[in-house]
Amino acid sequence: MHVRIIALAAALVGISALALTPPLHAQETPDELRALAEQGDARAQYNLGVAYTNGQGVPRDDAEAVRWYRLAADQGDARAQYNLGLMYWIGRGVLQDDAEAVRWYRLAADQGYAQGQYNLGFLSDTGEGVPQDYVEALRWYRLAAEQGFALAQYSLGVIYGIGESVPQDYVEALRWYRLAADQGLAEAQYTLGVAYTNGQGVPQDDVEAVRWYRLAADQGDAGAQYNLGVLYNTGAGVVQDYVEAHMWFNLAAAQSSGEDRDRTVNGRDYVAERMTAEQIAEAKRRAREWQPTPEP
Repeated sequence: MHVRIIALAAALVGISALALTPPLHAQETPDELRALAEQGDARAQYNLGVAYTNGQGVPRDDAEAVRWYRLAADQGDARAQYNLGLMYWIGRGVLQDDAEAVRWYRLAADQGYAQGQYNLGFLSDTGEGVPQDYVEALRWYRLAAEQGFALAQYSLGVIYGIGESVPQDYVEALRWYRLAADQGLAEAQYTLGVAYTNGQGVPQDDVEAVRWYRLAADQGDAGAQYNLGVLYNTGAGVVQDYVEAHMWFNLAAAQSSGEDRDRTVNGRDYVAERMTAEQIAEAKRRAREWQPTPEP
């Protein structure tokens, strides 16, 4: 049976998530934040919005979060502008409105806010909420990537890898993938692994491929888990180990569907035919006890 390595990723990841983190620099209690916010303090207004988004110290209330984000955003707080844009994009606390989301993203992006820049790049790339414009997408991605925003770095890598609005350049693609991967972005780590497997933009190196696949697989990336299963099955870059191969195939199968799941189950069944009952039991135990590494 021939078990293949999953091909180089060429799909962009989606809109970056709402800032569901604790309020920044907020040492005040919710009551103290509210008092400052009601006096017009934009930082307190933003932090109070985050508190209502997360339900931290106050009941979770998206409409109230939007109210405080808007007050801060109207004063030019880029974080609040970004969060308000995302609330409009996903329809939390407000009616869903693509145009209004884009307007707030742009206000944040024009102030240099990397997440807003990335989201505008993504929307320009996909044609969601704005006319599709690959050149504009590249511009926004680059602005965010140069600030170190990992999703934008990964997306630039994709653009250079497939030659979308720029000449195809695997070396440049790998440079951006590596920057994102070094920050722990699983998609970029997986893609670097594929590049080393195929010798695309880098010398072919199964050992290095395994290193990057493992970093992504440890975060739960199904493609990386599958590819680790392949390499443990064949002994490329690692000592051949059917128990490890079965475990990684099993983990990948658990979160796959359709043809991907069929391929992964076939890989698992292929190695199972070469294992003892004790080895299969051990592989299943490892899969049950496996826990993903928290995302950075």
